[in-house]
Amino acid sequence: MTLYTTIHFHNAAEGREDEYAAWFEGEHRRDLARLRGFRSADRFELTAEQIMPDIAQPWRYMSVYDFELSQPEIDLPALGPLLAAVRDDGLIDDARETERIYSYRMYSDWKSGPNHQPHRPFSSMFVIPANFVAGMEEEYHRWYDEIHIPEVCRVPGFAAMRRGRLADVQIEPRRFCPGSEIVMCGHQTDDLLFSIKDFSARARGVSPSGDQMEPRSKAGSFARTVHFFRKISGPDFWDGGMAYAGDLSVYPPDFREKGA
Repeated sequence: MTLYTTIHFHNAAEGREDEYAAWFEGEHRRDLARLRGFRSADRFELTAEQIMPDIAQPWRYMSVYDFELSQPEIDLPALGPLLAAVRDDGLIDDARETERIYSYRMYSDWKSGPNHQPHRPFSSMFVIPANFVAGMEEEYHRWYDEIHIPEVCRVPGFAAMRRGRLADVQIEPRRFCPGSEIVMCGHQTDDLLFSIKDFSARARGVSPSGDQMEPRSKAGSFARTVHFFRKISGPDFWDGGMAYAGDLSVYPPDFREKGA
């Protein structure tokens, strides 16, 4: 069995957001439970806090579906009719053709850092449709697995990461995907702005923690976008403060407001 993740970027029809949420938690979850290989589904909403605030954020919502499949060409498309039905009912606003459904063959499940509390839910997540520079794929994967994932997962509130490659099997409507790769990072924090600011500070070598990230690999293309979403579905929500294995007392009281 191989882990496949489908990400549904979308906007709910204006004034029908609660109706969409009720459908997702009720009828949709019941239908998903009958699909072969279905493992989990969570729904997220775009956050005000973004690390690349000047880029376009065309989606208010994101749904993430995980499947364990041996024959994705048979089973993965079964999600399509479920999403088509709610689209046909007018609960999805696709007037500008912004809806995107991308499926990925994941390289692995979540790779945890020292902050991760694995039996508790994520509070939020960032996703990066990404690319590697032609001819540098091996270096790209090595940098992520050996350097970047471990250093990112030491940032306060950043818990675990996983990555995947755009799958051969896709769900209609098929629309342009800006990246062959997907990078996902799960957070466990009640102060996402603090976590984002320290992520940026560590990348620049000015974090009060003293930790500094390695220079970004030349194998990673700058043809990428970053999108932060907070979890809004399910019965279990993060309420544990900020997951961090280090010492938060080294951060000045005004760090959140002024950064490093």
